[in-house]
Amino acid sequence: MDDPIRIRGARQHNLKGIDVELPRRALTVITGPSGSGKSSLALDTLFAAGQRRYVEALSSYAKQFLDRLDKPDVDRIEGLPPAVAIEQRNPATSSRSTVGTSTEVYDYLRLLFARAGRTHCPDCGHEVLPDTVTGAADEVAAMPAGTRVMVAFPLRRSGRVSHREVVENLRSLGFVRVLADGEPAELSELLGEEEDPPRLDLAQAREVMVVVDRIKVPDGPNRGWRERLADSLATCFREGEGEAAVIPSASGAASGANEPRAAAAATVRFTESFRCPNHPGLTFLRPQPKLFSFNNPYGSCPECTGFGATLEYDTALVVPDPALSLDEGAVDPWSKPRYGRERQALRRFARGEGVSNYTPWRDLPRSFRDAVLHGKGSFRGVMGFLASKEPKRYKQYIRIFLRQYQRPLPCRACGGSRQRPEAGWVTVGGATIGAVSEMPIE
Repeated sequence: MDDPIRIRGARQHNLKGIDVELPRRALTVITGPSGSGKSSLALDTLFAAGQRRYVEALSSYAKQFLDRLDKPDVDRIEGLPPAVAIEQRNPATSSRSTVGTSTEVYDYLRLLFARAGRTHCPDCGHEVLPDTVTGAADEVAAMPAGTRVMVAFPLRRSGRVSHREVVENLRSLGFVRVLADGEPAELSELLGEEEDPPRLDLAQAREVMVVVDRIKVPDGPNRGWRERLADSLATCFREGEGEAAVIPSASGAASGANEPRAAAAATVRFTESFRCPNHPGLTFLRPQPKLFSFNNPYGSCPECTGFGATLEYDTALVVPDPALSLDEGAVDPWSKPRYGRERQALRRFARGEGVSNYTPWRDLPRSFRDAVLHGKGSFRGVMGFLASKEPKRYKQYIRIFLRQYQRPLPCRACGGSRQRPEAGWVTVGGATIGAVSEMPIE
């Protein structure tokens, strides 16, 4: 690990086939006059080679999210570790930027969480996983031997589509049977004459299940049956927009158009979306790199927009000197000449509360100080006054006036992580990406 980094035959840009050895675990300074090849050696040779070696070890999926540098013109480089670089001429383009985002280290961290992260329910901590064809097939295979089931998918319908159009479209796709609100029927039976109302109206039914296959659970392992089931489930996921269902026959008999009404309670539903079995109403997002980017509107906290802090009014700035009385201008915003009317209202409020305008702020009753700050009755208080000015922030003097009483505080919604809540539901090794970002580099 302590062997030096050896560069042999570096010819990048204006380098003339130089050989260099650089010690590891040491701070090395490359100096020289302009045009001597400092950047060519440090950035275009060393960094480019280190970055390319790291990227080449990633999957094709991961590579598409990363910028790749040209291969340096060099005979060989030995002992080179993964590298990061910050160019002096490449300043941060966003006030949200950090060393991690500027060096692209954070990009790799986002990829790690998108590919290896585990999503957990925020309410119960249960790991949330999407259903797969293999997992769904395993669940069906675990049913009691001899169970007859229908493999189906829920039909998505537009409100403007008629019953006949629904039936004809399904038949054109090769489907034969449906369940309309649990009532089985063959599609051929539902295409009567135009003047005859259909036995079941697929356009009006609350739920329509399209039957893809009818099978019987075998006594033991059966490869052909398993392949048939997997193929049917894959069709359901594809045609059902990620949704599938397995419906046991209510009677235990062969599933047909004349069988008894299917038991909806026994229906086993599968979805390729993330879901928690204990909290089905929660919506989960599939982990992807942009979910973990606070520079992207998709992944940033909606409250602080990715800054990790929000500007909030600070009472210590509103009342900077508690030794002053109300008459001496203890409430700083109302000490300005422009707001004489507010000062008069404050004096009247103090008299109405039986409080002297000449008593230092720190000696006033706590209840009165809270009323001055946050209002009481018809008196709106100084915080209410400042809030009323917010809609006029487009005016520069209002913006400057309000800003002097605000202080950046950690965002209450994200706790300073900058991420939207769903990003905090994904962990690697039990830690969220926000927690990993705050860890010291040792």
